[in-house]
Amino acid sequence: MKRGIVFLLMVSSLLFSYEMNYDKNTTGLVRHMKVYKEPTWVAKIVLRNGEEIFFVSPKSMFEFYLQPGKWPEFNIRSEEDFKDIYVTDYATAKAVKAKGAFFVYGSNVTSPAGDDLVPFDSYKAAEEFSQKYKGKRILGFREISRGLINWLNDSL
Repeated sequence: MKRGIVFLLMVSSLLFSYEMNYDKNTTGLVRHMKVYKEPTWVAKIVLRNGEEIFFVSPKSMFEFYLQPGKWPEFNIRSEEDFKDIYVTDYATAKAVKAKGAFFVYGSNVTSPAGDDLVPFDSYKAAEEFSQKYKGKRILGFREISRGLINWLNDSL
C-alpha cells in the first residue's frame, strides 16, 4: 500500500512538473539578457510549432504575449499559436503554467526587467508575499493587460 502511494506521488510529480530547459547561452527575447543569471524570474512561451521563446521575467513574457505582432518573425496569428506558457514560481523556483498562476503587482521586489509581476502557483503564497513585500494586488493571468505592462515599464 505504501509503495503504491509513493509511486503515485512520483508519477504525479513527473506529470505535473515542467522544465524551462535553458543554458548559459539562452537569451530572453524582449530584453536580450541571459536568462540563467536570474533563474527565479525566467518565463517561457512554447509555440504550436515547438519553438521555445524565453524571457527574463513575467513582464517581458507579457510584453510579447499581449503584442506578438511586434515580433513578426514568430508569425503569431491567434491565441491558438501559443501551446504553453510558463513562469517560475517565486517561492519554489519551479516552472508553473502561467495561466493558472497568481501574479503580485506593486511589490517592492524587482526583476532584471525592473518593476514586475511576481508569480506564484498558489494564491496563499502570493498573499503571504504580498503582505511581506508591500504588494498592491494579486492578479490572475487574464487580468493582466497591455496597459498594466506599459505602466510597469514607465515606472523604470
